Amino acid sequence: MTAALETTQRDLPDRNQIGPGTRMWDETGLVTFSLTAGSAFLLQTMEPTISAVVDAHSTFRTDPMGRAMRSISSVMMWVYGGDEALAEADRLRAMHASLNTTDAAGVKHKALASGPWAWVLHTGTFAFTENARYFARRPLTTAEKEAYYRETVQLMRNFSVAPKEIPEDFAAFEAYFTDMVDNHLEATGTARDYLRVIRSVAPPKQLPRALAPVWRAAIAPVGRLQYFVTVGTTPEPARRKLGLTWSEADERKLRALGWMIARLVPLLPERVRYFPIAYEARRLERDRARLRKMIDLRPL
Repeated sequence: MTAALETTQRDLPDRNQIGPGTRMWDETGLVTFSLTAGSAFLLQTMEPTISAVVDAHSTFRTDPMGRAMRSISSVMMWVYGGDEALAEADRLRAMHASLNTTDAAGVKHKALASGPWAWVLHTGTFAFTENARYFARRPLTTAEKEAYYRETVQLMRNFSVAPKEIPEDFAAFEAYFTDMVDNHLEATGTARDYLRVIRSVAPPKQLPRALAPVWRAAIAPVGRLQYFVTVGTTPEPARRKLGLTWSEADERKLRALGWMIARLVPLLPERVRYFPIAYEARRLERDRARLRKMIDLRPL
């Protein structure tokens, strides 16, 4: 391990905003973020404590669209929320403090238990690198993964993840992640329910009942795509545990889809390419930079 990597955690402030100039700032807000968010949530629901808490408290079965939109908006706040980013992390911790449950075997589960709380953010790290592997023009290099992981360490500090749950560098993260998938994740009922839900997404609660058939017909292709991408970007050992099949033909199809998306998305206007919060934050930052330039160039 190099000296630079050894300082990955030591030289970071305890809590600090994620801002312009970071890979998170440039890429988390892209609409393609949602493509691998599914595999991240699937991996979360395979962790026994998260599965038990989600099973008892989440609305992903009854309000899947609402839950998805709330989750995406929250993630956008982590990176683009400015002064409110840390407040959003605190809000989520406060909200999860009471989300505890006891499973059928009598085992007690707490949402803020250090391992499960960290696993939520670690699945995001995996999903980000998988997104680059399939839906960007090229996968991340080793150096880029290390630089990105440094940003995720800062994010985990913002969420008060216990230091013992934060691997030292990206190589250590990969070893940790592999061990979690191979030896700790389980084929939970919650994970199976999630796969069923994304394959056939229920109408939003506010949609009139008479329009439900129209919704189901319109959303069916989107559900099939999300299910396909979720299964394809889930690690093979996790797929085996869930009894999911993935053929070489499926892999070729996913890579062809990724090739097309990687070339089409950059051509879209920024307002379409980014989620709303991300777009507005990036636009505001450019306005601030222009103002700063005008102030610096003013006659004295």
